[in-house]
Amino acid sequence: MKKLYIFLFVLFPLIGVSQTITVVDKTTLAPIAHAIIHNDSKSIVLMSNLKGEADIATLKNESIIYITHTGYLFLKLTYSQLEAMNFKVKLSEKVYDIDEVVISANKFEEKKADVPQQIQVLSAKELAFLNQSTTAEVMQQSGNVLVQKSQLGGGSPIIRGFEANKVLMVVDGVRLNNAIYRGGHLQNILTLDNSMLERAEIVFGPGSVIYGSDALGGVMHFHTKNALLADSSAKVNLKTNAFTRYSTAMNEKTGHVDFNIGLNKIAFLTSATYSDFGDLRQGAIRNPFYGDFGKRLYYADRINGKDSMLVNSNANIQRLSGYKQYDFLEKILIQQSQSVSHVLNFQYSNSTDINRYDRLTDMSAGKLKNAQWYYGPQKRLFGSYTLNLNSNNKFYNNARIIAAYQNIEESRNDRKFGKTALNHRNEHVDVYTLNADFNKNVEEHEIRYGIEATFNKVDSKAQSEDIVTGALSPLDTRYPDGGSTMQTQAIYFSHTWEITPKLILSDGIRFSNVMLESKFNDKTFFPFQFNGVKQNSSALNGNIGLVFMPGKEWRFAALASTGFRAPNVDDLTKVFESVPGKVIVPNPNLKPENTYNGELSISKGFDNRVKLEGTGFYTLYKNAITTQNATFEGNDSIVYNGANSRVQSSVNKGQAYIYGFNASIAADITDLFSIVSSLNYTYGRIKTDTTDYPLDHIAPVFGKTSFNLKLNKYRLEFFALYNGWKRLKDYNLIGEDNIAYATVNGTPAWYTLNIRTAYQFNKNVQLQMAIENILDQNYRVFASGIGAPGRNFVITLRGNF
Repeated sequence: MKKLYIFLFVLFPLIGVSQTITVVDKTTLAPIAHAIIHNDSKSIVLMSNLKGEADIATLKNESIIYITHTGYLFLKLTYSQLEAMNFKVKLSEKVYDIDEVVISANKFEEKKADVPQQIQVLSAKELAFLNQSTTAEVMQQSGNVLVQKSQLGGGSPIIRGFEANKVLMVVDGVRLNNAIYRGGHLQNILTLDNSMLERAEIVFGPGSVIYGSDALGGVMHFHTKNALLADSSAKVNLKTNAFTRYSTAMNEKTGHVDFNIGLNKIAFLTSATYSDFGDLRQGAIRNPFYGDFGKRLYYADRINGKDSMLVNSNANIQRLSGYKQYDFLEKILIQQSQSVSHVLNFQYSNSTDINRYDRLTDMSAGKLKNAQWYYGPQKRLFGSYTLNLNSNNKFYNNARIIAAYQNIEESRNDRKFGKTALNHRNEHVDVYTLNADFNKNVEEHEIRYGIEATFNKVDSKAQSEDIVTGALSPLDTRYPDGGSTMQTQAIYFSHTWEITPKLILSDGIRFSNVMLESKFNDKTFFPFQFNGVKQNSSALNGNIGLVFMPGKEWRFAALASTGFRAPNVDDLTKVFESVPGKVIVPNPNLKPENTYNGELSISKGFDNRVKLEGTGFYTLYKNAITTQNATFEGNDSIVYNGANSRVQSSVNKGQAYIYGFNASIAADITDLFSIVSSLNYTYGRIKTDTTDYPLDHIAPVFGKTSFNLKLNKYRLEFFALYNGWKRLKDYNLIGEDNIAYATVNGTPAWYTLNIRTAYQFNKNVQLQMAIENILDQNYRVFASGIGAPGRNFVITLRGNF
């Protein structure tokens, strides 16, 4: 008994002096891990755990206590004020953060302010608040990326005048671009589940030094959420997140659940998302000068064994545009030691058939051209193993080695109206990737280097099916029927030198080698004079940048960089009807594309609350691959898919240039109210002997302006998205600008007014509501073949436990 009294006598004071503070987000009430709590002299520095908790007993006698976290406005409080708040602190998120950390510029964490390139970061919290149905819509909502659509199930981002296979998509350090990424418009971004993204980083301008081929216009690097271990505050880290969303414009029904099980050395993260999209309703308020533009007046259906052209009862409902999709993710983290960890990453995405909406609206002589035109299920299987090493040896401080495999399946299926032949063209791509990246700090120098190797194997098959008899017959394949391979090997080196805290120099160099081989076995449909295509190309790329921060929140950045894109299987060997009445045939003499880019950024901050920034760029584009009229076997037209079609080929069109600017403002007017706005302008031309001709994929002027209110448990954003005119004189009539789906004068200017809100009932339950396109404007995004959503009511219920 005496020993018990002694124990309680010792323990009681210890209990008495312990005091736990909890740091949470003001609007979501989510705990903020790794918040820094310190005194005025920083002689005592504490950090919150995964629950946002920290013991601040050692700060009891301090006159001032600071609570800070990257991305949040800091608080400066006394201990008595903390007592009055019951030691629960709510931090307000900032819209302007000079200490924001980015990863994608050089593959390792660094301050955004130290990087000369323009970069935009969308955090998991921001992605959840955006509450978009697909990752393509997320990019559109960023305000700095324009997204083209040919169907509801898709989206092709345009960055600085580059699109499709000229911008690079990366997920968790692995490039998604493969050997059949085409130069037109892509919907592959659809296979990325935005509800499981930890962050999305958009790097504007060439990224070839770090990422190699395809990164001409920029890089979109998507980082999925990580499995989380338990920390010292708990033996097990159990977390579950779920939401259900309904939106009216496309009758969307989406459900999502993910859960984390974290132990001390191993953690598991599992996620599933299912979406059901109905036919998209476009806006009802039309430009009076283009009254019926975009109306879905007729659609095809097969009745009693015969194709029929039916009158659409509501011309604003874009019939046959709906689809379904499901996505899975599994991550396993194994923490072998403090310096060694392993990550297994499995992702799978699949959809139902997705109708190519624009092709289902094409008319000829008053009749629909196609009875069916759809993409088969868009399948993406992704698996990777990542080894993370931390050490202070002479070769690296941090190392990351990633071995990955991807399996992609896609198909194109079409049938002419009144015909019974349904054509099936199927593509299967296997992609193997190995990346090894290293980072070493030597005094004021940060050195990064690495290697990359990729191998693509493409199989292309085709057949025609008689939908009445079921008979199958041979059909020309989209890519060489003998198969194709494409492989790359690359080595890079980059370096950052902090000459002074105000002056930072960045430079880098990369050597890449690309080899491609395709074989034509069956020449029944096109008697080529060659049996295959082989190509071996190399590229040396570099960049150099300087950041100067003279003080008073001024920042100047200059960057010179080069980029390249090696022709892939789609460029060299594709046989495809890009536009009705035109057919693209292979050009085995195609060369790599090259860009030479210069850009200058100037920004000014005011009291760490307001930031004005402008970035101007100029890109010289050499050996640009574009489409032009050509001949095949001496003929300028051939019969393809039963129709006489103009022959075209992908060619290196000499030289082109692109220039433009981005201007933005981010301002925390008060702790409660903020404004964010951006504007983008791009101009591009192909040089000719006479008048320079418009380069395709050049977006009209566009931007976004947001007004944000953040209160306790509540957040509101009122915002406008807007686009200027794309006049007919600025269209490339041969390339991929799709003038056929615009008005006679081009694509009209448009804007939408929108509002979204989120209310946090408690730390576990949140309700989100939004009205998009409040005025129900009818419009199309440039080069799109489907109308944008009309007035859209969105309601989402979220829970986390």
